[in-house]
Amino acid sequence: MPSLPEWNVPAAIRPRSADFGFDLDRALSAVVGLHAIIPADAYTAGTLGTERAGNGVLIDDGLVLTIGYLITEAETVWLHLGDGRVVEGHALGFDQESGFGLVQALGPIDLPSLQLGRSAFAKSGERVIIGGVGGRTRSVAGRIAARQEFAGYWEYLLDDAIFTEPSHPNWGGTALLSATGELIGVGSLQIERSGSNDHYNMSVPIDLLPPILDDMRKFGRPNKPVRPWLGLYSTEIEDKVVVVGIAPKGPAARAELKTGDVILAVAGEKVRSEAEFYRKVWGLGTAGVEVPLTLFSGGATFDVVLHSSDRAKFLKAPRLH
Repeated sequence: MPSLPEWNVPAAIRPRSADFGFDLDRALSAVVGLHAIIPADAYTAGTLGTERAGNGVLIDDGLVLTIGYLITEAETVWLHLGDGRVVEGHALGFDQESGFGLVQALGPIDLPSLQLGRSAFAKSGERVIIGGVGGRTRSVAGRIAARQEFAGYWEYLLDDAIFTEPSHPNWGGTALLSATGELIGVGSLQIERSGSNDHYNMSVPIDLLPPILDDMRKFGRPNKPVRPWLGLYSTEIEDKVVVVGIAPKGPAARAELKTGDVILAVAGEKVRSEAEFYRKVWGLGTAGVEVPLTLFSGGATFDVVLHSSDRAKFLKAPRLH
């Protein structure tokens, strides 16, 4: 049975009970450690690894909310509780759009769950706690640095992500708590601050969860039409969208796109940012729709049509033990 490494957050940035009007230790006891084992032949093994570790948050009896990349294609999941116990879990579901993942504990946990807050009310400058498994010594007292759009290179977009500082060193799946102790987000990434060696954490807003929670529990994913997936990784360079990677066997690979290709337009409409690119692709229809792209590569401009896919069809489905 895997164990989690020993470490602590620097004392100067740990939260103090006296600074908050709720039971801080009780709230942080709802944060669990998560260790996932992924088969070597899984589609995401090459990019995300075959062992993934982070955090999760109890939001109901035995139900743990985490960030989905930790449990994508997982065949085994272990939940490490703050009191030292370890409980096996089942990867219940993953939402590609929000990035949320759910794990169902396969044994009793008997710890309090966190109440969901409203991330829409969380404003820049407000105090927050970025909670990791292990209580105050592994949590960060911080503030919301920004609320803004976030476009991820893997065909991912949040309209109103939450950026916090100082950064939590083990950010994946952390609990973003409001100053009143409610869960307002789940940690996803660490992002370098422009022109500095400091970092932000990016969290997924909790308001994205309630509309999909029942479906994720029942079906493992939201029960709605799926966005088209192209299987490419991109970045923005001087108002241009540039391909920086190709997912194996995906639509972009089948269409023979290459690293360095510049995406000029989608269905004849110019794109100047990743967010604009994604929205125009998703606006064409659901997974399976044809996506016409105009590319610039090797000094030439040309058109190509990608036959989009449902990304989930490339992934191993969760198995109940």
